[in-house]
Amino acid sequence: MSRVVGIDLGTTNSLVAYVKDGAPMVIRDGAGDALVPSIVSIDDDGTIIVGREAQRRLLSAPGRTVYSVKRFMGQGVEDVQEASGLLPFGVGGDPGGVVRISVAGQEFTPPEISAFVLRELKRRAEEHFREQGEFDFEVDRAVITVPAYFNDAQRTATRDAGRLAGLDVLRIINEPTAASLAYGMASRDRGTIAVYDFGGGTFDVSILKVEDGVFQVLSTNGDTHLGGDDIDALLTAEVRRKIGGAAGDDSNDELIQAVRKAAIQAKRDLSSEEETELRLEPMAGAPAGYRQRMTRTDFERTILPLIERTLEPCRQALADAELGPSDIEEVILVGGSTRIPLVRRLVHELFGRQPHSELNPDEVVALGAAVQADILVSGRREMLLLDVTPLSLGIETMGGVMSKIILRNSTIPASGREMFTSYADNQTAVDVHVLQGERELVTDCRSLARFRLRGIPPMPAGMPRIEVQFQIDANGILSVSAKELRTSIEQTIEVKPAYGLTDEEVERMLIESFEHAETDIEARLLIEARNEAETVIHATEKSLCRPDFDQLAADALESGEPERITLALSAAKHALEGSDRDLILQTTEALNKATRHLAEVVMNRSVREALAGKNVRDV
Repeated sequence: MSRVVGIDLGTTNSLVAYVKDGAPMVIRDGAGDALVPSIVSIDDDGTIIVGREAQRRLLSAPGRTVYSVKRFMGQGVEDVQEASGLLPFGVGGDPGGVVRISVAGQEFTPPEISAFVLRELKRRAEEHFREQGEFDFEVDRAVITVPAYFNDAQRTATRDAGRLAGLDVLRIINEPTAASLAYGMASRDRGTIAVYDFGGGTFDVSILKVEDGVFQVLSTNGDTHLGGDDIDALLTAEVRRKIGGAAGDDSNDELIQAVRKAAIQAKRDLSSEEETELRLEPMAGAPAGYRQRMTRTDFERTILPLIERTLEPCRQALADAELGPSDIEEVILVGGSTRIPLVRRLVHELFGRQPHSELNPDEVVALGAAVQADILVSGRREMLLLDVTPLSLGIETMGGVMSKIILRNSTIPASGREMFTSYADNQTAVDVHVLQGERELVTDCRSLARFRLRGIPPMPAGMPRIEVQFQIDANGILSVSAKELRTSIEQTIEVKPAYGLTDEEVERMLIESFEHAETDIEARLLIEARNEAETVIHATEKSLCRPDFDQLAADALESGEPERITLALSAAKHALEGSDRDLILQTTEALNKATRHLAEVVMNRSVREALAGKNVRDV
């Protein structure tokens, strides 16, 4: 038996959700955390590490760790040249081909890196269902979300990642649309809604009309290169400038990542506090004990130009929908970057109403994807999703002009047709060049495919009647046909973007994933052992650092017990520096055993202190 899930494959973090008893819920780990950092690290022995452990390696092994890969999905080498110079891992590839990411002496495509994240989400979901007693369920189907402004190549790359992870991708849907589905279950059932989605790597805005359970996207706009990552980069650059010295050296990856981590923490602090202290631990190139006070005013002044960049796409989306701000009845906030007070304030000013943030902005997209997945497999029809195509589609005509056949923001499934003719006498073949974009000239649009309609009988120029038809199915897959009506000669092509993976590449990658399955499981078990060890070590160190520990040891601990605890702690920390899982488990268990009596003593003292001066009725 199998289960279907909804997945938010994010730039910074990813989540997985499903519908239980009619309501969507995100799947959390044992610590209650729903977020899986979209970060992949390659260990010395080639082991793939995903999530929190990979995130920690951004500091210790930045050259082996890949993040923000979503920005490279479906992109060509020319598209990523500017961003590639700012990353600790290599980004390259052949001109006109798939981007290749070089890390730890190996090369991966962006869909491969994303597939590692999707496999971790799949594993988490299956583990959750086993804990619920559903031992026979396999997660093999999913609805995956993408930014509304993702083009056809980027959507295809996302579908490739799902296939590599062993998932049948039932539908690719826009993130703002997914958010509207999540709010549609718990909020109003009719009205005009603006979904402002400011995530880690992309910004999107969608205007939707909701009526009697039908969600129709009226318009969408955004920026695929604007998100929380840009805020982090801006703050990082500002801090490096203030530190000076070695911090300005682009080759010092470890210091750059340390500054980036401190800047991200400052951003989070200032989203809820008026002031914070940015701190750097002593390390090569960093001033010893570097500290810098930062106020929310300073923070907002630095990031204001980036936040203002999100407002123009909002105005354009309103214009495309032929609406004004006063016509919007509800505004929904999506994405972790919307926690920043400046963002909420500017959105409020633009639309003239307080935006909604009742649902967790990090989780709302995954919840909506789960709703859509449930609709697809259950056949329920109380909700209907009418999505739109994000960019116009057309063909090249004489003079290098783009002739649009399906306009952007057309509701899908969609179709369009236009009549063309030949421009030369006795022309027996016509080239059809399929394009995507909003510009008027072919050179300014993205080329999707080319094919040739052959066998046209020789006729004077202008005599052939050639009908070109575009068809977009519910998954956003485009097919194009050209037919000469006088002779019924026809040619059809399903458009596959230049930056997607070939079937042979996908098959090779799937085989490799099976071959490395055992290694992947061992890596996960090692990570779990590390996590448990770190928890026990942290708790022990916290107890040993109590101001009253010496008195507590003298009053309640046995002779030599503190020394045994210190010895066990040292052994556990030493084991944690290596990769011997059995040794980590053994030393963790030994530390647990050595500190059991200490834990009881600390607990008893805490209880006595809490109850001091109280009677039974107070308790």
